[in-house]
Amino acid sequence: MSLGIGLIGATGIAERTMMRPSQEYDDVTVRAVAASVPDRAEDYARRHAIPRVHAGYEDLISDPAVDLVYISLHTAAHARWAERAAREGKHVVVEKPLCLTRQEHSAITAAQRHGGGHVLEALPTLGHPWHDRVRDWLRAGSFGELVGVRSRFAFSVQPGQGYRWRSDLGGGCFYDSAGYWLQALQDTVGIAEAQGTGHSDFDGAGGVDRRFCAALLLSTGQRATLESSFGTARTTEHVYEFREATVRVRGVLLPIAGAVPLNITVVAPDGSRTVTTTPAVSYYAQQFARIRALVRGEGEHWGAELGACEPRIALMDQIHAAARQRISGPVTEERW
Repeated sequence: MSLGIGLIGATGIAERTMMRPSQEYDDVTVRAVAASVPDRAEDYARRHAIPRVHAGYEDLISDPAVDLVYISLHTAAHARWAERAAREGKHVVVEKPLCLTRQEHSAITAAQRHGGGHVLEALPTLGHPWHDRVRDWLRAGSFGELVGVRSRFAFSVQPGQGYRWRSDLGGGCFYDSAGYWLQALQDTVGIAEAQGTGHSDFDGAGGVDRRFCAALLLSTGQRATLESSFGTARTTEHVYEFREATVRVRGVLLPIAGAVPLNITVVAPDGSRTVTTTPAVSYYAQQFARIRALVRGEGEHWGAELGACEPRIALMDQIHAAARQRISGPVTEERW
């Protein structure tokens, strides 16, 4: 069975997520593209040899040659078009975050039930080997009791660069990093019954959060925190504090650039260090292989499906809403 893909959004991320990985398979073809600016879609189709350019997103969703719709629009538009494509019976892959609120998630879920296809969140960090290693240490009690988890995500995104600096389009550093943070916690310590809060002054260009501090109180009593920001040197890391060691995973987005390993550094109380290196993984290649296998009935869910997304979206919604309600005061972790 040949799998036909349609792209809603003529974007660079579509190239990395769909165009390049699909070239490794004889039974997958990117058949159509649509964009908000028709000339951009035409140019994109010429550059990538995509046979069809649709005048609008509705036309692409209705195309019988398209089995899977990939959505890479500004984040505020994800829910509308995911719901529409799912209701049409298409398989749907949506760039992270899948949507912004619990209500949007519920609507997409209802549309999926109606249409019968798969709806998946494109969160390429899902299921990396470092998650397995940390989870194994947690379960075995290798370093004693877990005290807490600290995460930092900083991106060099300057004001005026696209939708990230427009609050009405779902911009801001928290929405850009929350999926990575919450999924890593979900896969290692668990986020069931967690409660979240957040703070930002929302003082970036366009009224977005250029710096955001978030905190979760886990059901087991520990606290997990996130500090995210725009306009600083790139940082992507998770730090797990145990009674008997500190476990640090830096550069967690590096495999986006290709098949590279990650180092997990364990620091003992005496300062000695042990480094464990994971197998080399390419996030996008791994993600595409899983998507293809699942929609062809040859694979299993791995955390990208709506059921797994639901607690992540619910907490993201809760935390962002809490920050909106308290937009005065310094942005410091100590508020929690």
